[in-house]
Amino acid sequence: MMESADFYALVAARQSDRAYDSNRPVELDKLHRILDAARLSPSACNGQPWHFVVITDVTLREAVAKSMARLGLNKWAVQAPVLVLIVEEATKTTSLLGGLVKHNHYPHIDLGIAAAHLTLAAEAEGLGSCMIGYFDEQKIKRLVGIPRRRRLPLIVTLGYPAKEKRSKKRKALEDIVSYDKYKG
Repeated sequence: MMESADFYALVAARQSDRAYDSNRPVELDKLHRILDAARLSPSACNGQPWHFVVITDVTLREAVAKSMARLGLNKWAVQAPVLVLIVEEATKTTSLLGGLVKHNHYPHIDLGIAAAHLTLAAEAEGLGSCMIGYFDEQKIKRLVGIPRRRRLPLIVTLGYPAKEKRSKKRKALEDIVSYDKYKG
């Protein structure tokens, strides 16, 4: 069983890596454990509205990475040995109905939770990751055969980081937390 200190150290260590050792492939057993962590993440009404398309083929990965580099952003993604496309799948009717009542689209929340599990698992395996939401969705969907009616809201890069960890710049806890009453 993992010590709670190990979990908090993992959370503190995880960062968005934008430089990878492109000559060092990700081991398949690590990749399977990472994907299983995402699979086990919670979702509204247990809808599990996700499908993970894992891109490791060099030619396809380069084509997808080029479709991620728009307006000068995400050019570094071509270095990542693995790209995980997180596709929004159909969810349970109860989740959709609840979302209508609450004016929420729960699958987007669910995909974010799955991506968080995936990136924390990657950190636990000694890998770096970065969540990307800005890319040419239609082009990537065509490249990998994702049906038009499906959404591709998020891509996660995975690989061995090429740079050292950097210190995190976050707001102070007392600036973002209040008890019993909102104090923004």
